[in-house]
Amino acid sequence: MSRFVLMAGGTGGHLFPAMALAQELRRRGHNIQLMTDHRVASYGDGFPASATHIVPSATPSVSNPIRFVTAGFTILWGIGVAFLKLASVKPDAVIGFGGYPVYPPFVAASLRGTPGILHEQNAVMGRANRALARMAKIIALSFPRTAKAEAFADKSVLVGNPVRDRVRGVAKVPYPALEPGGVIRLLVFGGSQGARVFADLVPPAVAELPPELRSRLRIVQQCRAEDLDRVAETYRQAKVNVELAAFFDDLPERMASSHLVISRSGASTVAELTAIGRPAVLVPLPGAIDADQKNNALVIEAAGGGWILEQATLTPLSLGTRLASLLGDPGVLQRAAAAAKALGQPDAVTKLADVAERLAAKGKSQ
Repeated sequence: MSRFVLMAGGTGGHLFPAMALAQELRRRGHNIQLMTDHRVASYGDGFPASATHIVPSATPSVSNPIRFVTAGFTILWGIGVAFLKLASVKPDAVIGFGGYPVYPPFVAASLRGTPGILHEQNAVMGRANRALARMAKIIALSFPRTAKAEAFADKSVLVGNPVRDRVRGVAKVPYPALEPGGVIRLLVFGGSQGARVFADLVPPAVAELPPELRSRLRIVQQCRAEDLDRVAETYRQAKVNVELAAFFDDLPERMASSHLVISRSGASTVAELTAIGRPAVLVPLPGAIDADQKNNALVIEAAGGGWILEQATLTPLSLGTRLASLLGDPGVLQRAAAAAKALGQPDAVTKLADVAERLAAKGKSQ
């Protein structure tokens, strides 16, 4: 048995692949502990770790000198805290999943001589991972071509982005049949940060669809709590069957039963869409420095598994026109579902677990 410390920022995009790896490594009999930041309370329920360690962290801001200095002191404090915790835990290897909360514990592990893996979920290597890459023994990539990771090609391996057990559990569910005149299931969600843009645009777009198409729709939509009432009213006036909630804990199962998904294109969302094999209208989160969601979505679109709509130019009319076209052509949706499925890597977690075991074993033998 080996002891692993997984390091992940406290958002779903980083925690979900870490959770998937923790589930797999525990099945193999290993001890798993988690190092993260205070946000884990929102996303980390049920994380399969024997212990969770909160480590101080901060995101440096070059544009704000005071915040930059303050963040520097917080990061140094976090390195010290993590160093002491790691001295007590004595892991055989550590695995970091990106985000600035990983920086202090991964640096501390490097200072202690503990071998480490960095996993990159996106099609563009994130800033924190780039800053830590020289300290890692192995870089585990999710995409065959990962921008800004070229300098580390000699220690990079392609494993894919691990998905949780419940996603793998529905990955074999076939694409639901689209019968002429039958029910069409549409799933709308905004990722771990929510997406007000979908509350603003999707209901009026659906309201503009032809009545015979609206009557066939069964919509499941995630909304922020403050948007639920107005979204429900728009759908009520349009006479559309809808289920709304601020959070769905069974999202993988709902994804599997859907004919079309409208979502952001975060790394975990893309991994789950492709593992299950569902076509999607992808609206990348705008304003990201590295445009990671846009690059993730480009991979899906290039393969024929989905369609990118830019938030800056998206209107209810343009979205409604696209939905009418897609929902009116079952063949297009079925081909896109198959293309998305061909991109999926449901065995990514076993590949990453194999890499982690080999690194831990090598460390023990030295």
